[in-house]
Amino acid sequence: MQKIVIINGPNLNLLGLRETQVYGTESFEAYFEKLKRVFPSVELVYLQSNVEGELINYLHAHGFDGSGIVINPGGYTHTSVALGDAIAGISSPVVEVHISNVHAREAFRQLSHVSAKCKGTISGMGLYGYQLAVQYLLQL
Repeated sequence: MQKIVIINGPNLNLLGLRETQVYGTESFEAYFEKLKRVFPSVELVYLQSNVEGELINYLHAHGFDGSGIVINPGGYTHTSVALGDAIAGISSPVVEVHISNVHAREAFRQLSHVSAKCKGTISGMGLYGYQLAVQYLLQL
């Protein structure tokens, strides 16, 4: 069975509650259940943390097995060189996902310390971006 790890960074635990005009009204937990139904033959593993070090530790723990990692680093996208370094240090392919189109938002959101370390980036497709990322990783 193929394994895909999904990692969400800070404040993504509030999906469905915060800034619904930007991020929508569905919680990630509800979406994750739908994602598992779309990919019944794939082991999907999920972590959300607001703590940078926990995200890095999870990348280290899962970055050498499985079919790949989908990561939405949240606000750490724009600030964390360490998160980018952690992605560069693992062998599993990583796809960066952003629910909103970060390039159509504030200028500071257009800088990513992780994009160059990833196989690709999906931005602005809403939660559907996670499904696209999983599909891509499965075909590698």
